[in-house]
Amino acid sequence: MALWIQPRASRDEVVGERDGAIAIRLQAPPVDGAANAALVRFIAARLGMAPRDVQLVRGLSGRRKWVTVAGLEAAVVRQRLLCV
Repeated sequence: MALWIQPRASRDEVVGERDGAIAIRLQAPPVDGAANAALVRFIAARLGMAPRDVQLVRGLSGRRKWVTVAGLEAAVVRQRLLCV
């Protein structure tokens, strides 16, 4: 699933969609993987899952990232993130 991340935001939140990706703002800075770790924790918390079930598969150093969630299809994850 495609995500667009804005680090150093005032709070962690899903803000909608941007160019077909789910837009997420994170407080964490994009330094030493802090934003990536915060993203995994944020998605896991929003889905009620363990962080180990969320895997960042592409986009480690950019704003555009791709994740997979164990046991859930992308459409289900998208719906849950946008509707919570």
